Amino acid sequence: MKKINLRDYYPFYSKDTVVEVLEEVADLLQEYKLSEAAYFLRTYRHKAYFSLDYDVNVERDVLMAALSPLDILEQKEENIRLYRALASLPEKQKNRIYAHYFLGMSKADIAKAEGTHKSRISRSIKAGLHSLEKILKRIS
Repeated sequence: MKKINLRDYYPFYSKDTVVEVLEEVADLLQEYKLSEAAYFLRTYRHKAYFSLDYDVNVERDVLMAALSPLDILEQKEENIRLYRALASLPEKQKNRIYAHYFLGMSKADIAKAEGTHKSRISRSIKAGLHSLEKILKRIS
């Protein structure tokens, strides 16, 4: 049996309170205390005063500014205009632009999937973007 002072381990104890505990418990408490001190030292050294493990979406919340209702409405209207303009393009151009910009496919992957050359995909996407620009200027 070991004697420990609870004030050393628990901050809410305002006066010394000595109790006897098993040696295993005393060793675990000491190990925890050392581990916590090491953690605080690491956070101090690396200036990591917050944890990215705190919440599932903490990274997204940090990167995304809170939008006002007016900003959200404007963004939705802009998306509607974009999708309408995209829908007015010829089928191949629309599919290629969608695959490249919305799905993140490379031009080489699109060419491989369609069984054509990459240069044809590039020209089609460039022409489609030019057409989109004209359509969006006309709509606005």
